[in-house]
Amino acid sequence: MEAARGIGTFVVWDYLVFAAMLLISAVIGIYYAFAGGGQQTSKDFLMGGRSMTAVPVALSLTASFMSAITVLGTPSEIYRFGAIFSIFALTYFFVVVISAEVFLPVFYKLGITSTYEYLELRFNKFIRLCGTILFIVQTILYTGIVIYAPALALNQVTGFDLWGAVVATGVVCTFYCTMGGLKAVIWTDVFQVGIMVAGFASVIIRASVVQGGMSTILSDANNGGRLNFWNFDPNPLQRHTFWTIIIGGTFTWTSIYGVNQSQVQRYISCKSRFHAKMSLYVNLVGLWAILICSVFCGLALYSRYHDCDPWTAKKVSAPDQLMPYMVLDILQDYPGLPGLFVACAYSGTLSTVSSSINALAAVTVEDLIKPSFRSLSERSLSWISQGTSVLYGLLCIGMAALASLMGALLQVGIGAQLYPPLPVRTLPLSLETFGCNTTYNVTNSLATTEMPFSTSAFQIYNVERTPLMDNWYSLSYLYFSTVGTLVTVLVGIIVSLLTAPMLDPLLPYSNTPHSWRLP
Repeated sequence: MEAARGIGTFVVWDYLVFAAMLLISAVIGIYYAFAGGGQQTSKDFLMGGRSMTAVPVALSLTASFMSAITVLGTPSEIYRFGAIFSIFALTYFFVVVISAEVFLPVFYKLGITSTYEYLELRFNKFIRLCGTILFIVQTILYTGIVIYAPALALNQVTGFDLWGAVVATGVVCTFYCTMGGLKAVIWTDVFQVGIMVAGFASVIIRASVVQGGMSTILSDANNGGRLNFWNFDPNPLQRHTFWTIIIGGTFTWTSIYGVNQSQVQRYISCKSRFHAKMSLYVNLVGLWAILICSVFCGLALYSRYHDCDPWTAKKVSAPDQLMPYMVLDILQDYPGLPGLFVACAYSGTLSTVSSSINALAAVTVEDLIKPSFRSLSERSLSWISQGTSVLYGLLCIGMAALASLMGALLQVGIGAQLYPPLPVRTLPLSLETFGCNTTYNVTNSLATTEMPFSTSAFQIYNVERTPLMDNWYSLSYLYFSTVGTLVTVLVGIIVSLLTAPMLDPLLPYSNTPHSWRLP
């Protein structure tokens, strides 16, 4: 590699490309504010009038999945831990099938707007309210990370203004969500998918040329142990194995695709159940394409820096900065292309944030406002939906300021942040610096290799490790949803057995409360 050559910097063309992406996204919002008579009812605003077709919804689902967290986090994951991450291809298949065949038919047949309406139909209003409030809190927190994390990573490497990017992203998102509702969200996602694919493609193509072809990249990856596709260790404390990815990953992503308001709201906005199912299956192809691009970018990262790791050599301060570092390295002779990659990352941010804002507005109107103010007209509810979109947009921008206290881009958990799993659990692969024009020695390299995965500001160092830290807190982050789901089901069964009245075993379930309203 060209170790002595410095990386490039952002130029005017790069800023223009990024600005054009934001401008076009805003224009789409303006168009759908007036197209077809505008947003006359809350159903028009929140559900696109339930008139959407499969392909744009599929692309929207894909765009929201591929946030900037994916663009920046997944390649660095491959770079540090290897291509075992690609097993998620199987996980995505199971998730889509379960969502399309189990969850979608229930939500679509009920004709609901908020997924938490189901909780009232199945249980009671209190459970519905609890679900809604938890969703609102969790989504605002997550959206803050989605806005802040890529802005920080790109700022550190490209010099891109941190808070300028945060505010611009939040304002543009809020603008087109408020103006055009769900239709604007979906069609800006379609546009942004194109930007994302173009950004990934430019990096992959140029990296292949610079490194001497894909065969060289694969050869370097193989020599560095990065083609580690299979690990069948059943230990749930190992961060990524075949079982943690398949079992834990399926639980994790089914909670997103199956019941999360942001995803469900879009596929039940389709004009028929067939289109809704097709949107999920077409989306599966998009998920696979994203995964392939992310894996190739990660392998290209390793091929480019296999003998001079920028993180170990202190050229970047965090793994999430590796992708933008390589972009400025290999694309510096092509003004505008680094800007395209930044637009690619921020397109992921825009799609995720806009979906979150629209979903937050939906649950607020349907679960909090309509049940309390039943006399409101549809026009009034439409205005309220737009107002709540503005409110949540501002809240998400505010939460971005707190996101700097969170950890690495791919995992969040309090215990695991305070006491990160040891390398024996995360299994980081070796990173070398012998090819750098620096004086760093092997000790530096090993120290960096053995750093825990988490980079939270909350980490507590020099603490004697306890069994709790080395076992429960070292549980693979992919099993968090699995444990949560199983505990919920178990507690629910126990409580039901203790509190439910004794029913006549011959009494048909259809006579029990609420069940007549369920499919």
